[in-house]
Amino acid sequence: MSIPTEPIGSLPRPPALMQASEDHAAGRVSDADLARVQDEAVADTLARLEKLGSPVLVDGDQRKPSSLTYPLTGLAGLGPDGAVIPFSDGHTRQLPVLTGGPFRYQVRADSYLRAARAHTSLPVKQSVVAPSALSLLYPADGIDGYPRETFLGDLADEAEAEIRSCLDAGAHRVQLDFTEGRLSLKLDPSGTLLDSFVTLNNKVLARFTAAERARIGVHTDPGADHGATHSQDVDYAELLPRLFQLTVGNFSLQLAGEPDRERVLKIVADQLRPGVRVFVGVTDPIDPRIETREEVRDRVLEAARHIPVAQLGTCDDAGFAPFADDTSTSRETAFAKIEARLRGTELAAQALGL
Repeated sequence: MSIPTEPIGSLPRPPALMQASEDHAAGRVSDADLARVQDEAVADTLARLEKLGSPVLVDGDQRKPSSLTYPLTGLAGLGPDGAVIPFSDGHTRQLPVLTGGPFRYQVRADSYLRAARAHTSLPVKQSVVAPSALSLLYPADGIDGYPRETFLGDLADEAEAEIRSCLDAGAHRVQLDFTEGRLSLKLDPSGTLLDSFVTLNNKVLARFTAAERARIGVHTDPGADHGATHSQDVDYAELLPRLFQLTVGNFSLQLAGEPDRERVLKIVADQLRPGVRVFVGVTDPIDPRIETREEVRDRVLEAARHIPVAQLGTCDDAGFAPFADDTSTSRETAFAKIEARLRGTELAAQALGL
């Protein structure tokens, strides 16, 4: 395919995995039995994407409890009363809060990647939580004997180690999930929090070579959970100039769900620098309607009027189930939307004479 296209990351879990996860939490299923069901779900996810002709695969986050908190699995020194993320339909998600240090990842995403690559010879992309998201774990009133700056140093080290381990494990691309970018402007309209996020993420990215950063990307969206967003009411124009300060080679942008795509594309064109590829979202995971391939084609052609085709790619707006318990989109609908993206991108490439 002459216009690159790839999934974002998460996909709805099959019923057998949902049940096994529930039973495991209740002590009715062993670790080994849960791992077996997870592996079956990963194998099914990769096989279905491959059958659709996806040039880049993902494991669908089938082993992650969420795309945000997976490194914390089993971590001691956490309390329940962390930052609250409100969504547009009224539901919330709450982060834990750190109660002691030193901070260390308990799970790294390269373990998911290595397991996925055992099932396929095709390129596999691996998504990781951005360090900026995990910086929200630190309490506002501090931790005795563990200053914030020490925590941020530990966090940067852990984030670097995770990204590097994914690159070393053969990831086609390592994608930093940066959904907190737009949300930060809701929490702090001055942009100070967002600036601190960009600074922290760039501190980690500076530890990689230019060739390595070409294999690293960042994804941003206004949230996608139970069919709702957490920050779509925040003006995208406030985020994009700062987003493009991140020193990565690839940007994946939520776009299909935006009310004024042309306006967003004009801002992207103004911020675009040489050597960077922008993957524009052409399917909306929180819209239950399945896009037609012709709709996708037209969205790609719209983007091509602003972004040079050599720097253009397509993606879904967001993951379909960033939290494992999200059943708002069926697995069948998610794969149907992915197929529309693939076929519509092919049609756009043909229309552009590629």
